[in-house]
Amino acid sequence: MIHHNPFLSLSLSVGDITQKGYEKKRGKLLAPYIPQIQGKQFPLINFSLLMSKMSSMEIEVMHLTEMIIFWPVLCAGVDPSLQIEHRIQTSSQVAPPGSKQNKPRAANSRDECFRSDLHTEAVQAALAKYKERKMPMPSKRRSVLVQSSVEACTPPDTSSASEDEGSLRRQGRIASSSPYQAHPSVEHWFNRVIQGSSTSSSASSTSSHPGGRPHHATNTTSASAATVLADLMAHTHFFYLILSIFLSLYMSYLLLTLSLSKGVPVNSRVSSKIQQLLNTLKRPKRPPLREFFVDDFEELLDVQHPDPNQPKPEGGEMRPLNGEPLGVVTNWPPSLLASLQRWGTTQPKSPCLTALDNASKPIYTLTYGKLWTRSQKLAYTLLNKLSTRNEPLLRPGDRVALVFPNNDPVMFMVAFYGCLLAELVPVPIEVPLTRKDAGSQQVGFLLGSCGVTLALTTDACQKGLPKAQTGEVVTFKGWPRLLWFVTDGKHVVKPPKDWHPPIRDASNEIAYIEYKTSKEGSTMGITVSHSAMLAHCHVLTQACGYTEGEWSISSCDAFLNVFQARGLRPEVICPCASSSEAMTVAIRRYTDDITMGVPPPGKAVLSMSGLSYGVIRVDTEEKLSVLTVQDVGQVMPGALVCVIRVEGTPYLCRTDEVGEICVSSSSTGISYYGLPGMTKNVFETIPVTSSGAPISDRPFTRTSLLGFIGPDNLVFVVGKMDGLMVVSGRRHNADDVVATALAVEPMKFVYRGRIAVFSVSVLHDERIVVVAEQRPDASEEDSFQWMSRVLQAIDSIHQAGVYCLALVPANTLPKAPLGGIHISETKQRFLEGALHPCNVLMCPHTCVTNLPKPRQKQPEVGPASMIVGNLVAGKRIAQACGRDVSQLEDNDQFLYMQDVLQWRAQATPDHPLFLLLNAKGTVANTASCVQLHKRAERVAVALMERGRLNTGDHVALVYPPGVDLIATFYGCLYAGCVPVTVRPPHPQNLATTLPTVKMIVEVSKSVCILTTQAIMKLLKSKEAAAAVDIKTWPLILDTDDLPRKRIPQIYKPPTPEMLAYLDFSVSTTGILAGVKMSHAATSALCRSIKLQCELYPSRQIAICLDPYCGLGFALWCLCSVYSGHQSILVPPLELETNPSLWLSAVSQFKVRVTFCSYSVMEMCTKGLGSQTEALRLRNVNLSCVRTCMVVAEERPRITLTQSFSKIFKDLGLSSRAVSTTFGCRVNVAICLQGTSGPDPTTVYLDMRALRHDRVRLVERGSPHSLPLTESGKILPGVKVIIANTETKGPLGDSHLGEIWVSSPHNATGYYTVYGEEALHADHFSTRLSFGDTQTLWARTGYLGFLRRTELTDASGERHDALYVVGSLDETLELRGMRYHPTDIETSVIRSHKSIAECAVFTWTNLLVVVVELEGSEQEALDLVALVTNVVLEEHYLIVGVVVVVDPGVIPINSRGEKQRMHLRDGFLADQLDPIYVAYNM
Repeated sequence: MIHHNPFLSLSLSVGDITQKGYEKKRGKLLAPYIPQIQGKQFPLINFSLLMSKMSSMEIEVMHLTEMIIFWPVLCAGVDPSLQIEHRIQTSSQVAPPGSKQNKPRAANSRDECFRSDLHTEAVQAALAKYKERKMPMPSKRRSVLVQSSVEACTPPDTSSASEDEGSLRRQGRIASSSPYQAHPSVEHWFNRVIQGSSTSSSASSTSSHPGGRPHHATNTTSASAATVLADLMAHTHFFYLILSIFLSLYMSYLLLTLSLSKGVPVNSRVSSKIQQLLNTLKRPKRPPLREFFVDDFEELLDVQHPDPNQPKPEGGEMRPLNGEPLGVVTNWPPSLLASLQRWGTTQPKSPCLTALDNASKPIYTLTYGKLWTRSQKLAYTLLNKLSTRNEPLLRPGDRVALVFPNNDPVMFMVAFYGCLLAELVPVPIEVPLTRKDAGSQQVGFLLGSCGVTLALTTDACQKGLPKAQTGEVVTFKGWPRLLWFVTDGKHVVKPPKDWHPPIRDASNEIAYIEYKTSKEGSTMGITVSHSAMLAHCHVLTQACGYTEGEWSISSCDAFLNVFQARGLRPEVICPCASSSEAMTVAIRRYTDDITMGVPPPGKAVLSMSGLSYGVIRVDTEEKLSVLTVQDVGQVMPGALVCVIRVEGTPYLCRTDEVGEICVSSSSTGISYYGLPGMTKNVFETIPVTSSGAPISDRPFTRTSLLGFIGPDNLVFVVGKMDGLMVVSGRRHNADDVVATALAVEPMKFVYRGRIAVFSVSVLHDERIVVVAEQRPDASEEDSFQWMSRVLQAIDSIHQAGVYCLALVPANTLPKAPLGGIHISETKQRFLEGALHPCNVLMCPHTCVTNLPKPRQKQPEVGPASMIVGNLVAGKRIAQACGRDVSQLEDNDQFLYMQDVLQWRAQATPDHPLFLLLNAKGTVANTASCVQLHKRAERVAVALMERGRLNTGDHVALVYPPGVDLIATFYGCLYAGCVPVTVRPPHPQNLATTLPTVKMIVEVSKSVCILTTQAIMKLLKSKEAAAAVDIKTWPLILDTDDLPRKRIPQIYKPPTPEMLAYLDFSVSTTGILAGVKMSHAATSALCRSIKLQCELYPSRQIAICLDPYCGLGFALWCLCSVYSGHQSILVPPLELETNPSLWLSAVSQFKVRVTFCSYSVMEMCTKGLGSQTEALRLRNVNLSCVRTCMVVAEERPRITLTQSFSKIFKDLGLSSRAVSTTFGCRVNVAICLQGTSGPDPTTVYLDMRALRHDRVRLVERGSPHSLPLTESGKILPGVKVIIANTETKGPLGDSHLGEIWVSSPHNATGYYTVYGEEALHADHFSTRLSFGDTQTLWARTGYLGFLRRTELTDASGERHDALYVVGSLDETLELRGMRYHPTDIETSVIRSHKSIAECAVFTWTNLLVVVVELEGSEQEALDLVALVTNVVLEEHYLIVGVVVVVDPGVIPINSRGEKQRMHLRDGFLADQLDPIYVAYNM
C-alpha cells in the first residue's frame, strides 16, 4: 500500500543517499506501521496504529467494505462461499452521524448494478494515499450559484481550496472610487499560510462534517509538534508539504514583484488562484506518451508508439466454442403462431401471463385462449376495418408501431401477436411523454425509414399523450404523421366464422423490428425473422429445461441477498448474457445433480490494468485496481461462439485476450433495417485465424459484448462496446468509471445512479467526461472537493485522466425511456453547450499528453545566405513600392498646410470644405475655406495675446469631433505652436477617461489647453478632482467666444523638417506614445492620399472616424484642406443613437468614397442587419459607393467585411466596394485601396505553418486554413520590404517577416514612449543588415508578407500584394510557437452562439480566455468545455483559465481594437465582476 517515500526518493535520485541507505532509512521510518508477519514477503500496514494518527474524516475515507461489480448486461449470482472476508476491524472505524451508510436504500435503485464493496474498498484505499490536493476553486457570481454557502475572506496568497471559498461569492462593489482594498499585513498572511498549510487537508475536510475533529492552528508543546510530524509521515507527503509551503511563499513574492511592475494590485484574489493553479500544475503527472503526431510544415503524422512495457497476450489462438447440439423434438410446432393456435385451442384455460401490481398482487391473468381470440380480433380489425379512400390502410408486410406502457404487458402481448397474425411487422417503442423526449427524434427517424403510418396503443395511454389544440395526438419532433389506433376491446370487432388468419411455417421473412440506440445516439432497427424467433424459443427451452406448466424467475445478487434468509438457494440463480443483435448469447445451466457434468459457477479477479490493454491477467483481491467478474454460463444450444479483435480485421483472439463475442446461430437477428452496409459488418462477419483463413463458412453476428472464454468453457462478459472508451490506446469501460465515482462518497452530495460517463474526441484522442446530478443541499466547497477526489480515484484505479467533470442541478439530465440517464443525449448536450452545469472542473493539463512537440528554434541562417538561397530557388526579394511621385507634376504642391489654407481662402473663399452631421442627420456645422481661415486666425490671436505662447510651444486640443477641432489645429499652425489632439473625457466616466487626458497633456509637455467652455468646467469640477490633481492643469483657454481679430502674420517655419504636430495614441498593448510629424511629412501624406483616392475639389467624401490620431486625424483635419474636396463628417459616437446615420448620409450626398472604422462597421452590421427593408423604403441607396475603406492598424477582418457587404447588398452596395487600409504609428497610411487598380486578393494560409513563422498557401476550405485579404494598395511614394525580425535581413517572396516602410510621409520619430522607451529606439531609422544597406527604413512592428500576383496595376506591371498578419507586440509565444490572438479568438467565438466577443492573453505562461456571454447566465458554465475543446483542436494549446463576463466588458478603443492588456490588468485586479471563472487543471 505504501509504494515509496518522496523525500527519500528525491535523495536517492540526486545521489545524496545510496540504495542500501535508502532501504535502511525507509525501513526505520515505516517500522512503527509495518508489523513483521512470518511467511510474508511484503509489508502490511498496521492500520490500527496508522489510523490512530489520522483524523476521523481520514478514517472515513479509508473505511473498507466489500462488494462485487455487476454489469448491466448480466444478472449474476454469487456464491457466498466465494466472497473473501478481509474487513479490517478497528475500533475507530465508525461511520460519522448522518452517514448514508446507515440509511436504508431503495431495493430497486438503478445503480445497484454498479455497486461493489470490493471496488469501494479499493477506491477508498487509493484515496487514502493521496494528500488532499489544493486546487483553485472556480469563482462564481451570486446569480449563478445553486445553493448559498458561508461567506469567507480570501487571503491574497493562500493555497488552500477551502480558504478560497470567499471568491465564489463576490462582495458588493466598493463604494469608494479606489478599486483597491486594504488587506492585513503581509506577515499576517505569511503566518496564515504556514499555519493553514499543515492542517489544510483535514481542516477543509472536517469543516462541514460533524464527525470531523478540528485541528488547532498552533502547537505549543513538543508533544503537539511530534503529533503533527507523525501525521505528516503517516501521509508520506512530508517533503511535498514543505516544498508546497516554500513554493507558495516564493511564488507569492514573485507575483508581488510582477504585480507591482505591471501595475496590478497585489491583493488580487485572481492572482492567488492562478498561483494555486500553477502550484497544482507543477506536480508531476503521468509520463506523457511518445509524440502522438508531429505538428510541422508537412502533413500531420499520426504516429502512435505503444508502451514497450504494456502486457501482451501470451496464450494460443482460441478455438470457436460449440454449444451442445440442439435437441430434436417430435411435436415441435412449425412456427410460433402455430404454437399459439395449438395452445389457444387445446388448452384455452391454461394461464399464459399473469400481471402483478406494485404490491405483488395479481391483477390480471391472460390465458392462452384469451390471447388467441383477442389476437384474432385485432388482426381482423387491422386488415379489414381500417381504410383510406376505400383502400385498406394496411397490407401484409407493413410496419406498425406498438406504443404501450411497461406496466401493461397483457395489451402489448395481444397487440404483438395480433400484428403477427395479420402478417404485419410490429415495431415496439416506448411511450413518448413530451415532444422533446431524449432520443425521441432518432426513434421518429426510424419510424419514418420503416414507413410506419399506424401506431397501436391502449385507451389509457392514448389519453395521456400530449395533444394539439385539435385534440389529436401531437406530431412529435422528427416523427412521421401517425394514425393512432386504440386496441381495447370496444374498438376491435369479432371476425366472421369463416375468417381464419393464415398460419404459415416459420420463414426468413421479418417477424418484428427491435430498435437499438448506438453509442453516438443514432437509432437502428434490428430485424428478427420468424424462423429466428422460433429458434430462440427452442434454444431457451432446451437450455433452461422448460416443460409444460413450469414458470421461472431470473434474478441477481441483490435479489439473492434479500431472500437467501428465506430459503432461496444460490444455485438456482442463472445469469445470462444477451444483446439486441444476437438475443441470448449464453446462460448458466441449472441442475440439482452434481454428477450431471455441469461446471460450478466461475469467478475471475482480473487486473484492470491488463484489461485496459485487452489482456486477461488474474490478480489478487488485495490489489486496488481489480475487477471481479462472474461467468454468464455456457453457450446456447446449437450455437458457435468465438471472440474476435475489436478493431480492424476480425482475427480470432488469443485465449488470454479480451475481444468482442460473436455468435453463429439460427436464433439471432438478421439485419439492421435499411442499412445494408452496417448489416454486412455486424450480422455477416467472417472471423479469420491469424493466417487469414476463415474459421467457418457460417456468418457470425457481433454481439457488442466484450469478454472471453474462461475455464470449463464458461463465457465471461467484462463490458459492452457502447461503454468502451479508448483513451491513449488503452480501453476503459464507462461502467467501471461510474463504479469508481460512486465509491467516492464520504460526503454524499451527488445522486447515486445519476452519473453519466462517456468520451469525446478532442485532439486525436478520446477524452473521458463525467457528468453527475448534484444534490440541492450540497455546498460549493463540498461539491468541488468531491470532484477533486473523483479525479484522484479514477487516476489511481484506472490510470486514466478525466478531461471534464461536470455537476448539473437535480433532475436535469435527459432520462432514458426505462429510467436511468440517456447517455448519447447527455453527450450531445455537452458538445452543443446545452448541458447547463452548475459546477465544472476541466483537467486538460492532466490528461492531454499528446500535444505536438514544442518548436525548437534552429540557429538562424545568416542574411547573406538567405539572399543567396532565394536567388538559387528563383525567388525574388520581397520588396514593393507604390507609384513614383517624383516624376508626377503637381501644380498645387505645398510644403506647409497653413499656406494651403491661406491660399484656398483667397482663391476659392466660399468653396465648402466641411459639413458636420448630428445624430438626427441634419447639418450641425459647416465651414468654407474662408470661414475656416478666419476661425484659425482668431485662435492664433488668442494663443499669442491671452496665452502669451512662444513659437514651438505645445498646445493640447481637447474638443469633441467637429469643426472647432479643425479650426484650432490650423490656429496653432498659424501661431507657430505644435498642436496635440486629445479625446475629451467622458462626463459619465471621468475616473477612467480623465487620467488619460492628464497623462497625454503631461507627457506631451503641453503649456496650454484649448477647449470649449463646457469641457473647461468639467476639467475643473469636483468630480474631476476625485480622479486627478486639477491644480496642476496648464493654462486652459476656451475658444467659444473669441474676438474677431486678424493675425498680423502667419508663422512660416524655417524648414519643412520642423515639427508640425504630435500624434498621440495608446496601443493595444497599453503603451502611450507620441509620434512627431514634420511639415514635409504632413504635406507628403496628403499628396499621397490625394493621388491614390483621386481627390479633387469637385469630390465629396464621407468620414465616419474619430479625429484624434492616425489616419482618422489626417482625413478629418488635413486632406480636405490640401485637396479641396468636401468632407462630410459623421462622428462615430452619434451612431450609438442612430445606427443608420452614416449610411443615410452616404446615400443622401451620393458619396463615391467613404471611410469608416471596424467599430462603425460592426455597429451597422449588428444594428441594421434586420432593417435593410426599412432603409430601402426610406430610399437609402448605396449603389453610388465606389470605395468604402476601413481604416485599421490590424489584420483585415474578412468575416466582418464580408458580412457587411452581404447585408447591404440589397441596398445596392457593390461587393467590390469594401476594402481595408493599413497604417501604423511610424506611417499612418501605407496602404489604401483607392479608386483604381485591381481588386483586393484573398489567399488561404496554413495556420500550423504560420505558428512557425512560415507562409504556406493552401486551397480554400483546407483543414487549418486561414483566409487573409490584402490590406489595400501601397500608396504613391511608399516602399515596403519584408525583413527578418531577428537578423534584420531581407526575406523572399511569400516569406513571413516584419513589414518595413520607407516613405516621405514616415513620422520622424517618437516624441516619447510612455512605458518602454528603450525597446523602440530603432523604429524610425533602421537599415538592412545585408543587401540595400543605405536606405533608411521604419519598422512597423507588424508581421506580414508580400506576394506577387498575376494581376496588373495601372502601369502595366504585375501587382504586388501586401498581407498583414498581425502585430508583433501582441503575439503570444507559447510552446515555442507564435500565436496571433485574433486566430484563437475567432475559433472561440465560433464555438457557441452565445459568445458575443472574446479576448485572450497570457499570464505566467497560462493562456487566459475571456468570453462575453450574450444569453442566460445558466449557459456560462457550458462555455468552459467548448472553449477548451476548440482551442485544443484548432490551436493545440491548453487553456489555463476561462473567464465568462457580461457583454461590453472587453475594452475596445475608438478604432474597434481590443485592449487586451487593459483587460488583463482588470482581471488580475479582480475588477471584471465575472459571471464565472474556471481554472483548468
